[in-house]
Amino acid sequence: MSINEYLDILKSDKPAPGGGSASGLAGAQGAALLVMVCNLTLGREKYSEFQEACTEAREKAQELLKTFVTAIDEDTEAFNMVSKAYKMPKETVEQKTERSMAIQEGTLMATKIPFFVMKTALEGLATVSGLMGKTNSSAMSDFGVAVLSFLACGRGAWLNVKTNLSVIKDEEKLHFYLEEGQKLYEDVERIADELYENILSSL
Repeated sequence: MSINEYLDILKSDKPAPGGGSASGLAGAQGAALLVMVCNLTLGREKYSEFQEACTEAREKAQELLKTFVTAIDEDTEAFNMVSKAYKMPKETVEQKTERSMAIQEGTLMATKIPFFVMKTALEGLATVSGLMGKTNSSAMSDFGVAVLSFLACGRGAWLNVKTNLSVIKDEEKLHFYLEEGQKLYEDVERIADELYENILSSL
């Protein structure tokens, strides 16, 4: 759908797409901007020594872009899965058991997707980090917005992970997402802050 169509659905009273999908979109914009910066650098004689690095980074950013775009829809699908589970009948013991299992299955999926989005946002920031000082200086502001987009993506995805943790009954998976998610969140924050400050000081 077009951007306007997506925004019309996002602003409606429908619960999905929501913050999780929007986080994926933020990451997708960061990846697209990263591709753009590489395109503005490749083929320029001034940056001839960085052509290989930019080519590799562009390929990586294009992979990340596809991952983020897929996550936009997957997050909505996971939410719908959870919503459907909560609407299941619960009149008998068997129905309650089936409903509980479906809720857990849906919630784990709704946690797994934003967790993976956080990892992808961190990959995006790592790609930016590897290109510092190697791209077209005229596109530094775009480079900075890519960093901020990955940061918003990582922060938003972490909120979506955390909001599901109170429902997860599997202790092992609960601790995994809590501990590993916290590490990812801290890495995203640290690297994005360093990159942004470096970019800001270069302007």
